[in-house]
Amino acid sequence: MDLDTLLLPFKFPFMQNAFLICIIVAVPTALLSCFLVMKGWALMGDAVSHAILPGIVLAYIFGIPLLVGAFAAGMLCALATGFLAGNSRVKQDTVMGVVFSGMFGLGIVLYVSIETNAHLDHILFGNMLGVGPGDLVTAGSIALIVGAGLVLKWKDLVLHSFDAAQAQASGLPVNLLHYGLLAALSLTIVATLSAAGLILAIGLLIAPGAIAFLLVRTFGTMLWVSVLVCMASMLAGTYASFFLDSAPAPTIVLILTGLFVIAFVRRMILTRKMSQRRVSGEPAAE
Repeated sequence: MDLDTLLLPFKFPFMQNAFLICIIVAVPTALLSCFLVMKGWALMGDAVSHAILPGIVLAYIFGIPLLVGAFAAGMLCALATGFLAGNSRVKQDTVMGVVFSGMFGLGIVLYVSIETNAHLDHILFGNMLGVGPGDLVTAGSIALIVGAGLVLKWKDLVLHSFDAAQAQASGLPVNLLHYGLLAALSLTIVATLSAAGLILAIGLLIAPGAIAFLLVRTFGTMLWVSVLVCMASMLAGTYASFFLDSAPAPTIVLILTGLFVIAFVRRMILTRKMSQRRVSGEPAAE
């Protein structure tokens, strides 16, 4: 394969926009994935990503911006999950499963009941190759807001994620941190809507943080490693999809899954070597 063929994807405007949306979206999704992994909120990201579908459909019906409807539905799902979990004997993961499946079902029923030119596949699985200037501006604005907020408050969010009681005793606004993280989650899913869609967005919100968690030992390092992993995977997946004639979003998720498996195997090997060193009395250095 010659150089002209290798550079061919970069010559098309739709591929250039796809690469740009990858760079933009990778930052907030990767940073947020670290907090979701450490806090054990993987199912929360799944729930919110599915729950914004009825918000999108209702926004279309009433003629308001789709992003407003998506954000409102995501926050409603997050708040409803917290309220039900806090006021019932049902565990939070069960509540999330009920809420997000109910919201997703409602969205499907609403969607089939109206006439629209919007393709459901684009909503569910994304339309990265159809990204326009407006999508880039929207995603960039959200990425800047969410990324800046997470970077500025990452130490407070880390303490809140590990020990909410200690965070409250330290004088931190735990309620503000809690709902701020939920708002960042909803906004980030809205930002990834055009790139990855509702269903595949969860991969971007979990896999980069999980991979970084297996590779490094400190949370500060975990943040920037997750961004590099996410950005490289998104660019590589989009580039590979051009030659494989596949959809970019599933290709990206497959790459992230492969990297997670590699990181997991690496961690298992290192753990086994450390255990053998302890048994033999050697220093247990990684």
